[in-house]
Amino acid sequence: MSERQSADKGQGREHSRHLANDIDETVQQSALYAVEQLVAFAQNKGLIGPQDTDYSRNLLLEQFGFSEPYSGGEAGGVMAPEALQPVLNVLIDYGFAIGLIPENTDTYHDLLDSKIMGLLMARPSEVIRDFHQTEAERGIEAATDAFYQLSIDSNYIRMDRVASNVYWNQSTSYGDMEITINLSKPEKSPKEIAMAKLLPPPVYPKCQLCRENVGYAGRVNHPSRQNLRIIPVELNGEPWFFQYSPYVYYNEHCIVFHHDHVPMKLTKDTLRRLLAFTKAFPHYFIGSNADLPIVGGSILTHDHFQGGRHTFPIEKAGVDGIYHNEAFPQVTAGIVNWPMSVIRFTSTDAEALLEAGNAAFEAWKAFSDPVADVLSHTEQEGETIPHNTVTPIVRRDAEGRYQMDLVLRNNRTSEEYPEGIFHPHREMHHIKKENIGLIEVMGLAILPGRLKDELDGIADILCGDDKLAVAMQQEGHPLFKHADWIYQLNTRFGRLPDKETAVRTVQNEVGLKFSEILEHAGVYKRNPSGHQAFGRFMKQLGYTLGE
Repeated sequence: MSERQSADKGQGREHSRHLANDIDETVQQSALYAVEQLVAFAQNKGLIGPQDTDYSRNLLLEQFGFSEPYSGGEAGGVMAPEALQPVLNVLIDYGFAIGLIPENTDTYHDLLDSKIMGLLMARPSEVIRDFHQTEAERGIEAATDAFYQLSIDSNYIRMDRVASNVYWNQSTSYGDMEITINLSKPEKSPKEIAMAKLLPPPVYPKCQLCRENVGYAGRVNHPSRQNLRIIPVELNGEPWFFQYSPYVYYNEHCIVFHHDHVPMKLTKDTLRRLLAFTKAFPHYFIGSNADLPIVGGSILTHDHFQGGRHTFPIEKAGVDGIYHNEAFPQVTAGIVNWPMSVIRFTSTDAEALLEAGNAAFEAWKAFSDPVADVLSHTEQEGETIPHNTVTPIVRRDAEGRYQMDLVLRNNRTSEEYPEGIFHPHREMHHIKKENIGLIEVMGLAILPGRLKDELDGIADILCGDDKLAVAMQQEGHPLFKHADWIYQLNTRFGRLPDKETAVRTVQNEVGLKFSEILEHAGVYKRNPSGHQAFGRFMKQLGYTLGE
């Protein structure tokens, strides 16, 4: 730290102390009591050891400009709270009052929240040591269990926000799918969005997946990560890292990312890495987003995978038949009964599965079938543009066999479908217009948070809110985008008897729309001509339908 930075930091602390002197003593005592509660919580959850108590307390006292601890009782005699967030909120509010954060918004709350919890955590090397010690003594499942709980207890995973997500199961012709309206990722205020636009492009960390995020303080356009910890893993002889997602879209949602900031590119090595991960973590699935725009994930600049301990709807879906290929006698294949176009390979031999999966992947990249609207490449301004890729998913089944699902993707656009031929079509954009990535490919819808209030309003209209029905017809109203759909719902169902019935009806219709959205993203449609076209590709691969 430079002398100037050190001086500025010292002046900031002195400024906070002056502001603290102007605050009511009762408020100060509440903050000091919250410090004691946090220290007790951290010790109770194993974030710190008994020898760390005084040290951790002093770090928190310094952070909030206090020179002495809580005086309402013996320091260290406070019971650990059952819930963490209310205690953190007391300190965050106090931090705002003394100028530690400039705005009283979720973004700045989170910046201070992470900083507080970062003061109550072991160093990264200690977390890594504990992970490997647990793995050696009790196995990999126990190690991931403990690491996942650490991510929750440290408030890196905000379970209070995850609990606010809307969730339901949806019966479809493909089996039950999972529908979520995600509210766990905080939205920025218009002022914060405007501020972020004025900031220069990020240089450090280069993206939110880089290893340099560990301990990073964050800024208005980049989340704070003082309470993030990551575990090194070796895949295919290369250095990667393992961590959990702060937004946990499903159980034990983890992210596996490359040591370096290198772009996503699907190759045979990608498939080899996925198989290597399931060998080391047999209780987790792992998959990769596709590596092309439109059909790819939201972050294509840093090579990464997503995994976890969750049984997705796609895994429960059966196959239409068993295919065999003389070139890969140890592998069976099947076309999955799924709205998207999926080939499932199964084998007890990981290396044989790798060869079969890669052969199909390479063949698909070069495969064209104009009758089925599939073109592997097009020429644009003298440049050859590739369109075919896959979304690969690897898991171990109940018998311990390796399974690889290759979801065939094509990112071509047309005049009729400028956002993507195999992408949610425009009549679905009032529900979802974003890319269909790995998680949704597997049958878990992640719908935008705006839908919580919008669907509630639609339910009100269906059970008789005529005033809202008139108001929503004005362009700019949040429900205006749903106008055609609301008309269809009114025509089909008429006036529903009560709000509960209306909510169930709207959710059911949204769930069915998600199934239809996946059909839009499917290269081969689930109809006779689509089956024939898929069969042509399987024949091209050398597979024949067997017993």
